[in-house]
Amino acid sequence: MIFLRVAIPSPLRRHFDYLPPEHANTHSFQAGVRVKVPFGRRELIGILLEVVTETDVPTSKLKPVIDILDNTPLQPQYIRDLALWAADYYQHPIGDALFQSLPVYLRKGGEGVATHTYLWQATHNASAEGISARAHQQQALYQLIAEHPQGISKEAIRAEGGQITLLATLESKKLIKKVTQEHSLPEASHLLKEAPLVLNTEQQNAFQSITKDEGFNAFLLDGITGSGKTEVYLQAIHETLKKGRQALILVPEIGLTPQTVQRFKSRFRVPVAVLHSNLTDKQRFDAWMHASKGEAPIVIGTRSAIFTPLKSPGIIIIDEEHDSSFKQQEGFRYSARDLAVVRAHAEQVPIVLGSATPSLESLHNCVLNRYQHLMLRVRAGNAKTPEFQLLDIKRLPLNNGLSSTLVTQIQQHLEKGTQVLVFINRRGFAPSLICHDCGWLAECRRCDARMTLHQKPAHLHCHHCDSQRPIPSQCDHCGSRALKPVGAGTERTEQTLNELFPKTPIFRVDRDSTSRKGSMAKIMEQVQEGASCILVGTQMLAKGHHFPKVTLVAILDADAGLFSTDFRGMERTAQMIVQVAGRAGRAEHPGKVVLQTHHAEHPLLELLATKGYETFAKEELKQRHQFQLPPYQHIAIIRAEAAYTGRAEGFLQSIRDQQSQAFPHVQWSGPFPSPMEKRAGVFRSQLLISSLSRPLLQHSLSYLCANIETHPMASKIRWSIDIDPYDMY
Repeated sequence: MIFLRVAIPSPLRRHFDYLPPEHANTHSFQAGVRVKVPFGRRELIGILLEVVTETDVPTSKLKPVIDILDNTPLQPQYIRDLALWAADYYQHPIGDALFQSLPVYLRKGGEGVATHTYLWQATHNASAEGISARAHQQQALYQLIAEHPQGISKEAIRAEGGQITLLATLESKKLIKKVTQEHSLPEASHLLKEAPLVLNTEQQNAFQSITKDEGFNAFLLDGITGSGKTEVYLQAIHETLKKGRQALILVPEIGLTPQTVQRFKSRFRVPVAVLHSNLTDKQRFDAWMHASKGEAPIVIGTRSAIFTPLKSPGIIIIDEEHDSSFKQQEGFRYSARDLAVVRAHAEQVPIVLGSATPSLESLHNCVLNRYQHLMLRVRAGNAKTPEFQLLDIKRLPLNNGLSSTLVTQIQQHLEKGTQVLVFINRRGFAPSLICHDCGWLAECRRCDARMTLHQKPAHLHCHHCDSQRPIPSQCDHCGSRALKPVGAGTERTEQTLNELFPKTPIFRVDRDSTSRKGSMAKIMEQVQEGASCILVGTQMLAKGHHFPKVTLVAILDADAGLFSTDFRGMERTAQMIVQVAGRAGRAEHPGKVVLQTHHAEHPLLELLATKGYETFAKEELKQRHQFQLPPYQHIAIIRAEAAYTGRAEGFLQSIRDQQSQAFPHVQWSGPFPSPMEKRAGVFRSQLLISSLSRPLLQHSLSYLCANIETHPMASKIRWSIDIDPYDMY
């Protein structure tokens, strides 16, 4: 008798055994196929782990599988192994981890067959004579298709201005036909559309290091902004494609994907598969299938694309490797950057981690010789490193966050016909709304946070739990109508700059202004035209964008994060400042960066401005070592949340009381309330566990998770575990 061992997407950290379905073909019992199973009162889709001949559950209690959805596994074994490794390392239920590694379309039970792409061709012996002389659009469309004897896609027809709606008309006249597109790849000598740029000495050394050896190697490409890291990526990928292998490139933000894709499509004459959350489930699945079949030699995506199978893996590239977006912050809390290193080692391919501000973990791995440190310290072309100015604004009058000294400098740069970038990492019109009579602040009713005032449209918005409400006409506390905005956000800064520079175009870039499809691309297009303008925005502007005519970058509040309770606060602040500063002076125009601060004498801020990120990082690593903080110690956080105050903390305290004696070599801290204790209507608490030994910490956590699941309060408390947390909040 055989049993089917199935992984179910549930919070339970175990697998489940089932009986085979009646009259099923035993050849379909392959590990990795999707199965539909009864689970309580529901029917769920699971993944077959293995076929076994023994089970711990009485046979009478086992239910049969309802259906087997696939003839063969859609996911290769090495991707399942990666997901299972991640489930084990991040202490996550295996069923959910395996499910997260599949496209959403397959999780919902979609058929595992990619949509065919079609081309339009002129039929044999057809001519435009069959089209009325007055049907000018039909004639133009037929002529366009006839000019492409190999076929032309609907998207290309649309790009050329052809009328898509007339395709059916021409097809009914038997003038054109639809054919399935064959994914034939060009020969190695015809891979490039445009010639590569000439590499400077540093770039050439980096390129040769990455491409000289076969097999696994990890490289940290540490290049200042504008030093040409992307060109090194492109030429390394070209070498990979010439060998008939594929490249996987991960970027941190969806907003970066279009420009990255365009850069690759301009360089290479091969299909590029794109995977990010702005696509439909079917579009993402189709791209996933093209990658798995080897039909897309280049695959570009955000965090979850790390689980995309490649038929012939050749290289993995993580751009902006320091970015927190690579760490999943809810549910399956994996780091795509760290999983990429594990995957590259398993597949024996090189991995390149690129950044102008590398994470301290990656720099530490270079010190330990786990990664090879490749440095680019010269900006491409004639571009010079921007000049830094720490502008002390103590006792200076501010116009909604703008000092008169800064306004004068903005005016000077605009008069030269160049562009200015004003950075403020706060959305909305103002960070809070205050009563001028009694001091009441508009706070979120579901979080320990103030609500942000927005004007377009007018409302109060909590950016932590997303709750919104109308702007009150009077104070909730004293009834006064003297309500005033306090502080400045991107909307208010934009309004102030419009008043100061009424003749200058001003573009605001934040999640509110770019929420509509295509809005970000439209703004970037206008800025790239080169006319004098001002860009106002949040950290969305700091990541990867190329603004050749920006000569002044103004950071309105450089103090944010200097005194954070999170040990990573200073590292993140430094990375943000350097990334924003890197937008200045990227072409022939010299750049300047002005940091408004109340702490111009802060040693680390001064070090960053005068010596750069490399020196700052070395100093920060010394302090981490002194206080035994990551990367010199390994940590995990057990988080708990409950509907009533004190309940989550009591749950974690009982866990510590029960388990801490069993692991004397592991350090325990807490439990204590989270820095924002109340969020989205629940009260949160956390317990920190640390150890100098990663294996010892992992062993402790495995034992701990098994015991927590049997805790009498576990079903009443929502709890999770975060390994190598990036955010202490």
